[in-house]
Amino acid sequence: MSGVHGHAHAHAHGEAHAASRRVGRAFAVGIALNLAYVAVEAGIGLWKGSLALLADAGHNLSDVLGLALAWGAASLGRIAPSERFTYGLRASTIWAALANALLLILACGAIALEAVHRFAAPTPVEGGLVAAVAALGIAVNAATAWLFMRDRDRDLNVKGAYLHMVADAAVSLGVVISGLVILRTGWHWLDPAASLVIVAVILAGTWGLLHEAMRRALHAVPEGIDAGEVKRVLAALPGVHEVHDLHIWSMSTTETALTAHLVMPGGHPGDAFLADAAHALEHRFGIAHATLQIEVGDHDATCRLAPEHVV
Repeated sequence: MSGVHGHAHAHAHGEAHAASRRVGRAFAVGIALNLAYVAVEAGIGLWKGSLALLADAGHNLSDVLGLALAWGAASLGRIAPSERFTYGLRASTIWAALANALLLILACGAIALEAVHRFAAPTPVEGGLVAAVAALGIAVNAATAWLFMRDRDRDLNVKGAYLHMVADAAVSLGVVISGLVILRTGWHWLDPAASLVIVAVILAGTWGLLHEAMRRALHAVPEGIDAGEVKRVLAALPGVHEVHDLHIWSMSTTETALTAHLVMPGGHPGDAFLADAAHALEHRFGIAHATLQIEVGDHDATCRLAPEHVV
């Protein structure tokens, strides 16, 4: 049984390593593609005075910074633990996701402020050129999103990158439409209007990322894990009389940790019990780093950490 479990663990580790390499390549290619596009889009936006193009370029630049930040954090997360950083630097991936969300919100504020000013004095723009540049953005953003599609459900940073690229493709489509309408009607006020739509789309997509990153930074139970169900599974293990001092938190954007006290008056159950409990937690909840403290004394001698309000 232990051999089978060891093989499964080695297989899972191999898959995680392959995913890490794949995500690294996706970040590198995505950053290169988006940097090139930002340079083209911003240059033409400045040349032709299009706020919609400049807004989209600013958003794409913030995405490049976010991608670079997430990639750097992922690299830091692979650094081995030390005496001072006993978990390594895994938590840097959570802070990168949080910083990425905050960068996007700041960019939105700057774009919205300039759009309001432009409404007072709309600047003539070449709708056809705006539409052509934005169409290129659809291709770049869609290709980058495809790079992150496979791993978007296993890493919050990758999910954030994927959602941003999908939103960018949709925003670029909106800019294409506004450019074509301007070309046909001469309604130059559509350019700042389109930038405000971009801001709304960015904020809508960013809110979920910000909320989840903030929760993880504050050591909340990760999304998708029911703490009550985890407690019931532990309490149902053979010989367990009570479960208390249960804590579940994110070590990184891909790893979850747990600590708990198990009251087992019958005596210490042995290493096999602990291995089975750890396997159940990993298999059912994706909690791969579990630490269980066994209490074998008189149950009347209550642990000082047993009350729910005590941390």
